[in-house]
Amino acid sequence: MKKLFLILLGTILLQNISFAQDTYMQQMQADALKLDAAKSIGDYQTLANDFARLADFKKTDWIAYYYAAYCNAKTGWLYMQSPDKITPFANLADVQIKTAISLIDTNSRKADLSEIYCVQSMIYRAKVYINPMANGKKYGPAANQYSKRANQLNPENPRAIYLLGWGKYNTPKLWGGDKDKAKEYFQKAKELFSKEVRSSFLQPTCGENDNLEMLTKYDKQK
Repeated sequence: MKKLFLILLGTILLQNISFAQDTYMQQMQADALKLDAAKSIGDYQTLANDFARLADFKKTDWIAYYYAAYCNAKTGWLYMQSPDKITPFANLADVQIKTAISLIDTNSRKADLSEIYCVQSMIYRAKVYINPMANGKKYGPAANQYSKRANQLNPENPRAIYLLGWGKYNTPKLWGGDKDKAKEYFQKAKELFSKEVRSSFLQPTCGENDNLEMLTKYDKQK
């Protein structure tokens, strides 16, 4: 009787674990797809909180921490005109992206590491916005380095190329900025974005709309 009870208990536990895993996967996929339509600070913060809860539930899945960090970094970017609000989001994103990197084999997972470095670059950009005069020299070059490293790890990553273009576009000409060169990056990123196919939420594909906005911005300023 005791043996039968233990067997039944084990079966119930396995079923509960399987159900929880299925629910986790479904929610991850649903939230990842919502990123394509996210625009406002509220959109990104809702998703950041969702991904953070999923990350805390799973604890071993880098992609949940990656998405949470991405959404918090985007929030920092959207607060560019209110720099006093950026710090908590940038700092939280920094913790989350470092957790993501700790969960992968950095020697074999080059494409995943490229995605992580893109978000790290975004986080450092957000930290520049907090106080450009004080933080620019420290975090600006670091942001550029992470964009370059992301591109080196995966030359087909459109997010890395977009960020290289963003850096060229928004850097003063005196310090190496070049809007025409930036457009070349944006055009190349556009081509690569058009080839991306979301086969799984484990494959980040966000950023296409941001790249198109920069191309539009370039055309308007000419």
